[in-house]
Amino acid sequence: MFAESELNKRNKKVQSLYKTLFILMTIILIVPVAIILATLVYKGGGVISIDFLFTDPTNGMTEGGLFPALLGTIWIVAVALIASVPLGVAAAIYLNEYAPDNAFTRIIQLAIINLAGVPSIVHALFGVGAFVIFFGFGTSILAASLTLAVMTLPIIIVSTRESLRSVPHAFREACWNMGATRWQTIRRVVLPNAISGVLTGIILEVSRTAGETAPIMFTGAVFFMPFLPQSVFDQTMAMSLHLFVVATQVPGVPDELPYGVALVLIAMVLIMNSVSIAFRMHLRGKKKW
Repeated sequence: MFAESELNKRNKKVQSLYKTLFILMTIILIVPVAIILATLVYKGGGVISIDFLFTDPTNGMTEGGLFPALLGTIWIVAVALIASVPLGVAAAIYLNEYAPDNAFTRIIQLAIINLAGVPSIVHALFGVGAFVIFFGFGTSILAASLTLAVMTLPIIIVSTRESLRSVPHAFREACWNMGATRWQTIRRVVLPNAISGVLTGIILEVSRTAGETAPIMFTGAVFFMPFLPQSVFDQTMAMSLHLFVVATQVPGVPDELPYGVALVLIAMVLIMNSVSIAFRMHLRGKKKW
């Protein structure tokens, strides 16, 4: 039996050290999230009820529920997804499958990276100038959603491109050798195998869209509405703005009310993300490679 060398012993110690370090880093990431969730549940869980979810605010926003804001957030997120996902996926397909590697393509890629770094308040001002004034949508769900769609486009484009790149090039070559066109290859082979990455981008977009305040504050969300929106051209309340209002702008609000609103907002995002993640895992399980 061979004795273990000093090099192997040292490598095992280093490996154990790095493993411990990574575990600690993971704990450091998880603990703040757990503390936030525990705080929201502890301080806001008492106000959560069916009435809180499905009734309107009353008594100057200090009582009642948040149904208009909940419904408005669903409106905004849904319209933003409808606007951004097809455009973002199409842009990613062009950049990855069709665009030549030249200066123009590199400029587009640089613009996408820069767009991802633009502050949300700048997107809000762009939304006011472009969608509220220039296109004449006014302050509406449509203007707010399109502003958020522009803001989150880089997320969809980047995640979709990375997913398209992960599909082996041999799949494309096999289709081309069998006489398939480039579009047939993309539609029948590449996209089905890249759909999990597309869903990842959608998950990230939902999380960011539901939580943004500045872009919708200027373009479509309002402090209070006595009626529910009937179309995308109406204004609406929204969860993120409602949370800001009851936490900072309305006097006499019970301490637990803002925590309850925040808890519902996070729960809504987690539910939507969980459904998307479950669907993504289901599709990923069907992959043969």
